[in-house]
Amino acid sequence: MTDKEHKVYNNYFFNESAYDYHDGGYIPLEVSDAPESKLNIPEVLKPDKETDTDIWYTVEAQPGETQILPGKKTKTWGYNQSLLGKTIIYESGKNYHVTLKNTLPELTTFHWHGLDVPGPYVDGGCHAPVFPGKPSEINFKVDQPAATLWLHAHPCPLTGWDVWHGLAAPVIVKDQEEAKLPLPRNYGVDDIPVILQDRTFDENNQWNYDKDYDPDGTEGKTALINGTVNPYFDVTTQKVRLRFLDGSNRREWRLHLSDDLVMTQVASDGGILPEPVYMTKLMITCAERAEVILDFGKYKPGDEVTLYSDDTPILKFKIHAFAPDNTEIPDQLTKIDYPEVDPSAPVHQVVMSGTDEEVEINGKKFGMMRIDDRQELGKTEYWDITNTNDCCGGMIHPYHTHGGQFKVISRNGKAPYPNEHGYKDTIGVNAGETVRVKMRFNYTGIFMYHCHIIEHEDGGMMAQMQVWTKDDPHKKYKLMDMKTLLDALAEERHCLPDQLVIKSMESYKKMGMDMC
Repeated sequence: MTDKEHKVYNNYFFNESAYDYHDGGYIPLEVSDAPESKLNIPEVLKPDKETDTDIWYTVEAQPGETQILPGKKTKTWGYNQSLLGKTIIYESGKNYHVTLKNTLPELTTFHWHGLDVPGPYVDGGCHAPVFPGKPSEINFKVDQPAATLWLHAHPCPLTGWDVWHGLAAPVIVKDQEEAKLPLPRNYGVDDIPVILQDRTFDENNQWNYDKDYDPDGTEGKTALINGTVNPYFDVTTQKVRLRFLDGSNRREWRLHLSDDLVMTQVASDGGILPEPVYMTKLMITCAERAEVILDFGKYKPGDEVTLYSDDTPILKFKIHAFAPDNTEIPDQLTKIDYPEVDPSAPVHQVVMSGTDEEVEINGKKFGMMRIDDRQELGKTEYWDITNTNDCCGGMIHPYHTHGGQFKVISRNGKAPYPNEHGYKDTIGVNAGETVRVKMRFNYTGIFMYHCHIIEHEDGGMMAQMQVWTKDDPHKKYKLMDMKTLLDALAEERHCLPDQLVIKSMESYKKMGMDMC
C-alpha cells in the first residue's frame, strides 16, 4: 500500500468543547524570547552491573541547578542529573535490581508508570516512600511488550510538587518482536524521547509551584521540551521516531507540523499498535505516550519543519543531508491478544466527578488507608470509566490505572479512537462520556487509579484497589498513613505538622474531608 492509499486523519478525535483552553484557569503558551537551543536528549543510564539474565541500576532523586534560560540557573530536581532524568532501558525477560536513592531535602517515591510490576512497593505509589539518606532496593522481572513508559514521583499529596520540580524520566522497554520491525531505533539520532512540559519562570529564572498552583491543574506559559526552551533538533536521517510523553501536570498537547506533514503513529502507552495510524493532528492528554514516525523525504538540506501545539511553535526540525530511506512501515505491526472477560464477572465502576477542589471518584476523595475495589489475580474484567462533567462546563479527565495495561473497548458504546487499539494505561475521557476497558492484573498488591491531571489526583480524584488471590484474599500490606507522612514532612521541612504548606490539601479542607 502506498502513502496515498492510507487514510489520513485530520482531527484531534476528542470533544473540542471540553479542551483545556475552555477552562477559566487556562494559561496559553507564549513563545519565549530566549535564544534557540539544541534539544536536550537525555543520556542513557548505565547499569551498575549486568549478567545475561540480571541487571542492576541505581536511580537517584537529587536536587540541582539547570541552565535553562540565559542568566541565573533554575533550581530543579531530577533523576541521576539535575533535571528530568537519564533514560532507563529495560529488556523484556530480564530481572532487575534497582537501588532507589533520595538526596532531596524530603521524602519522595519512585513510580514506574506503565510498568507491569507488583504493588504497592515496587510500583512506587504513595505507599512506597524513600526517605532522604535511606536507600531502598526493589527487584522485579520485566515481562511486557516493548513500549515507552516513564518514571515519576508519586508521594500523595505532593505528586504535583515533585513532578513540577522536575522528577520525570523516560523509560524504554525493548523486546525481540519490536526489534524485527523496520522502525528507527538509533537512540539520540533517529529515535528520541520528547517530554512535553510547561513552566512559568520568574524574574530570577525560578519556578514557584505554590504561586502557580491551580486545583484544576497547574500550567506554565513557556513550553519546556526535554527541559529545553525554544529547542531545535538536527535531522540527519530521512525518518525520525518521536516518543512523545505528556509529562505536564495539566496541559493537553494538540500537536501538528508545518506543511501538515503526516505523523505515522506506531505505538501508544503500552507498546506497538496493531496497525499504523496516519494523521496530521495528534492530541495527547496528561501522562499518555505516542510514538510517531516522521518522514522528511520531501525536504532538502536547509529546510525547517516546525512542531506546534495549537498555534504555538514548540520544536523546530532543521534538515541536513541524509541517505535515502525506502523502508515501508507494514500495514500490520503486531497482534493484540488480550484475554476475554468472564461473562459472570462484575463490571467495575469509576465515576470521575467535579472540578477544582471538588474532584472525587465515586463520590469520595482518596483515602490512604481505604481499599475501594478488588479484583482477583489473573481474571480479566470490564471497567467503566465515566466523566460526569457536562460537555460545556466540564473538562477531559485522563484516567490512569497502576498495575499494568488495559484494552480500550468502547467510548459511549462506540468504537475507540483509531489510535487506541493497542495497550493503554492512560485514557482521556471526554466530558459526559463512559469509556469501557478490560483489565487484567498479573501481580498482586495495592494499586492506585486516578485522574492524571496531577492536581486532581493530589486533591482527591484517586482511589485504590487490591488484587487478591484465593490463597490469601485479604493479604495485609503496610500502608503509609497520613499522620506518619505529615510528621515526616514536617521534620524534613523544619516545622510543625499544622504549619505545613501543601496546596492540594486545601481541596480536602474545603470539602470537610481528610486523607485517612
